[in-house]
Amino acid sequence: MSIENIKVPDLGDASEVEVIELLVSVGQSVAENDSLLVLESDKAAMEIPAPMAGVVKSISVNLGDLVSSGSEILSLEVAGDGDTKAEEAEESSQHSKSALAPETDGKGVAAAGTAEPLADPDSSSGQVEKSATTLATTSATTSATTSATIEVPDLGTDDEIEVIEVHVKAGDEVAINDSLITLESDKAAMDVPAPQAGIIESVLVAVGDKVKTGTPFVQLLSSGPLEVSGSESESESESKVVTNVVEPAPKQVAAQADSPGAQTKAESEDNNAAVIEQRSGVYAGPAVRKLARELGVNLQLVLASGAKSRIIKEDIHAYVKNRINAPMAESAAGASIPDIDFSQFGEIEQLSRSKLHKLTAVNMHRNWSTIPHVAQFNEADITDLEDFREELKPEAARKGIKLTFMPFLLKACAKALLEHPQFNVSLHSSGEYVIQKKYVHIGIAVATEAGLVVPVIRNVDQKTIWQLAEEVIELSEKARERKLKREDMQGACFTISSLGAIGGTGFIPIINAPEVAILGVSKTDIKPVYRDGGFVPRKMLPFTLSYDHRAVNGVDGGQFATYLAKLLTDVRHLSL
Repeated sequence: MSIENIKVPDLGDASEVEVIELLVSVGQSVAENDSLLVLESDKAAMEIPAPMAGVVKSISVNLGDLVSSGSEILSLEVAGDGDTKAEEAEESSQHSKSALAPETDGKGVAAAGTAEPLADPDSSSGQVEKSATTLATTSATTSATTSATIEVPDLGTDDEIEVIEVHVKAGDEVAINDSLITLESDKAAMDVPAPQAGIIESVLVAVGDKVKTGTPFVQLLSSGPLEVSGSESESESESKVVTNVVEPAPKQVAAQADSPGAQTKAESEDNNAAVIEQRSGVYAGPAVRKLARELGVNLQLVLASGAKSRIIKEDIHAYVKNRINAPMAESAAGASIPDIDFSQFGEIEQLSRSKLHKLTAVNMHRNWSTIPHVAQFNEADITDLEDFREELKPEAARKGIKLTFMPFLLKACAKALLEHPQFNVSLHSSGEYVIQKKYVHIGIAVATEAGLVVPVIRNVDQKTIWQLAEEVIELSEKARERKLKREDMQGACFTISSLGAIGGTGFIPIINAPEVAILGVSKTDIKPVYRDGGFVPRKMLPFTLSYDHRAVNGVDGGQFATYLAKLLTDVRHLSL
């Protein structure tokens, strides 16, 4: 056994780079080419691979340290032939550098046949093929005006989505990350950015078109290396070469550091990083991407916990674990009722559902299937509150405000959430903890012709009845006119669904995850209530509190409903 000190390879023009991730620990066994750590400059990130197999004996750097070429990273305990392997690794690196630096014809274009294949007798055919691919890639990334077809990036689904806006036209000059088009699915809208700078040659789609992952939508004229994974190429092999640029092997990235080819090391890393970012919209290194491919994980769905939102191996493992342990909601959703030809029974008409209706259906099914609902029924005597509201109507008219019952209900719910903070939480997907919210934002369900929407009123506890009355009317009108923005419907802690104007004696509302409770309000009814030795007519408001039994106990639900009824019965409690 021998101890080998592993050092940072030649970084070219970069003087000092930051250690942003340590991928190994002391005592851990690593194989050759396993990633040891991740370095990041102001242009790109790169993983440093192990040049040989061994056991990590010590680590010389910490997160946040600045290192340069030749800085010691860690020490490995290797078998007796460690020195030989180190020499072979260095020799292989030199061969890679030779392959990356072909002779040129004086115009910056690499001459064919100038790179020698790897002479290492132990090299596999895959290594030789990788070197040839590297040579082809270097030749392809020389400065030249290129026409590239930009395709829709991975959307995480095979469904078609609609183009709702086109931001460019033929002849426009765009910079990298400039928005080209906007797509809208049932869940959200997203801008598709330019993966590289250039001039728009032609736009291949129009507003209203349906596209999906891989659909070409823009023809781009650019100078410099082709960075678009989906661009058209003259042959299938060239297309494969471009794909190889997306995820370069760690050895190739390290060997590129000193390449005297058409591009500098910094430019090459920057291009590779840009391709990785733009191809999938996630920030992850080659080793992590390889693990994701092996496990069949879509990186778009993985939450990043690494530095600067980088996905690390632990994130992949956590995602797989959560999927394995998750409820069978998706399986249940996939089990649909067989279609029937209803035309055999009489005349029919097929009516398309709006995006909003379909999205609501999906969300309601998911929430009902995955959340253990408990419903707490109660009613509040709002006779005095309604009398007080009637007294305020002249003042409301002078202010030009329509004073409904909703502002009082909002205020009461906000006070109840402050009194019972266990209702103002969200469960983490791991189930290990809850997120306690220190703000009180409440959503109000509004029915529109297109479907149900839930605008959110923020900081309800800090606003007056008059302020809430104005905001309720404003948001309700925006909802019916379909002018709500995305931020108008985000961030709610609790939701109120009122069917008071429609009727009914009660209903069980479905919780709007990730909230843990929702209030369903029905129509006020005049009932005989026994008071002071006799029955008197009182205005009674029936309501139902639905809550997530994973986060809230039955006792808490009962106390919340009772406290809310108390606030609505005697409006003076709202001022305490």
